[in-house]
Amino acid sequence: MGAGHAHKLYRHGDSPVHRLPAHVKVVAAFSFVLITVATPREAVWAFGAYALLLTGVAAAAHVPAGFVLRRLVVEVPFVAFAVLLPFVAEGPHTEVLGLSLSESGLWGAWNVLVKGTLGVAASVLLAATTELRALLLGLQRLRMPPLLVQIASFMVRYGDLITDDMRRMRIAREARGFSARGPRHWGVLARTAGALFIRSYERGERVHLAMVSRGYAGTMPVVDEVRATRGQWSYAAALPLAALAVCLLGWTLL
Repeated sequence: MGAGHAHKLYRHGDSPVHRLPAHVKVVAAFSFVLITVATPREAVWAFGAYALLLTGVAAAAHVPAGFVLRRLVVEVPFVAFAVLLPFVAEGPHTEVLGLSLSESGLWGAWNVLVKGTLGVAASVLLAATTELRALLLGLQRLRMPPLLVQIASFMVRYGDLITDDMRRMRIAREARGFSARGPRHWGVLARTAGALFIRSYERGERVHLAMVSRGYAGTMPVVDEVRATRGQWSYAAALPLAALAVCLLGWTLL
């Protein structure tokens, strides 16, 4: 996969969670999310238990609460969708703070908010304790389609380059007195986007030719094979197993 590539979500550390192999953490986080989604929305206490479990993982990984909370902003579009549900859903209505809201909509909003937040928090913790290169290698070890892994790898590596190109093109426009203030300037922005696309496409061709000249045959070489021990699997399984117990208890108490 080449040299390591740090990402903004990663938090350097040497905790037991950081030292777990990436594919082990991916399986644990994915299992936790599936169990969370399978939990009945009426079992409100269960989601509090899940939050405590994630808090324990964050504490073990030495990841501050503020670090996680700031990155939960990514779910704002889902929050906006959830807020609308009580107003547009059908069925019996109830009064809340003087507003007539749909009961099914309120349950739907709660379901989206709590499960989405827990899922995003689990993903943030996974990213915060796993280097990006290790995460890609972990997906490859889990037999993810190699093409998807390679696409993700190139997106990560060249996303910053494309962002820098966009920034330099914006600076060049502003240096020439351009300022987008309305639809009449959309033509300039469209031509800029087209130039950026062509430049990125040509860079991709050059990169592909360079890779082929170095023996690339459709798969990326794995320079280090990371194997997980039984103890590491057991340590990582503590989160999904505890979540599974909570889920089963939630269904039982309904």
